[in-house]
Amino acid sequence: MIRLVLVFLLLVVSRFSAFSQEDYKIPADVHRIVFLGNSITYAGQYISYVETYYRLKHPDSDLDWINVGLPSETVSGLSEENHAGGAFPRPDLHERLDRVFEQLKPDLVFVNYGMNDGIYLPLDEERFQKYKDGINWLAGKISEIDAEAIYLTPPIYDPKKGAAYANVLDNYSDWLLSRSYTEQWKVIDIHWPMRKYLEDQRVLDSAFYLAKDGVHPGEVGHWLMAKEILLGLGESEVRDFADIHEAIASFASGEEILDLISKQQAILRDAWLRATGHLRPGLAEGLPMEQARQESDSIELKIQQLLGSSVQ
Repeated sequence: MIRLVLVFLLLVVSRFSAFSQEDYKIPADVHRIVFLGNSITYAGQYISYVETYYRLKHPDSDLDWINVGLPSETVSGLSEENHAGGAFPRPDLHERLDRVFEQLKPDLVFVNYGMNDGIYLPLDEERFQKYKDGINWLAGKISEIDAEAIYLTPPIYDPKKGAAYANVLDNYSDWLLSRSYTEQWKVIDIHWPMRKYLEDQRVLDSAFYLAKDGVHPGEVGHWLMAKEILLGLGESEVRDFADIHEAIASFASGEEILDLISKQQAILRDAWLRATGHLRPGLAEGLPMEQARQESDSIELKIQQLLGSSVQ
């Protein structure tokens, strides 16, 4: 009975969030889009999926899609005692944001935080407030540079790995969704659609998972995130696609373009992280910016050539 009630509630919430979100058309004066977040954003598959599909649908678009996600990072400024075995505390976005904005000068910022911000402990009002304070601070900083912002609810934490922390991210997501009403923020809900998908699949296969470790989603999870973003950007036809490969199957050279965009994003991500600086050890060192731009430009030329022959 409890399970049936939960599935019903997930259906209601996902329908409510889907229909309450208005499509966001990227304004004509937006040129550079920057994604901020933690290791899920750093991994970048969902960003590659979004850019690939958007560019296939809008081949004349000249948008820059830049990923500067940083593994382990929080916007709350919190870190566990003995994080990473005591090797380093979680990096805090407060430490690097001004450099990121100064150098990248984004017109639109996607915000994807929450997974690390409760530091994997049960719901606590003080920690919750730190997350709220961090998001509100970030909103203010984005406003200061006259950029647009789109906030993503946190991806899900698998309840099988810990129901208490899954509940934390449910609460964080609901609060962020509420800001779309109280502050008129643009919020795209990825959390509850992921939660519903997981519950639906668990009915069919109790061993199903989106993230083997409960945190980092695989290809299916990244597609679910990308799909909700694309839906939020008005690409309504993606609702029925099972994965990115089905979504781009009708475009000539779609898979090749996806591969090129993924490589280009990784090169620029690492170069921008090197250029803007951070306190997260253990990452591959990016190329110097000039070299990264040269490699990116070479890839971009191939993308443009393929887009010119890509017909839906």
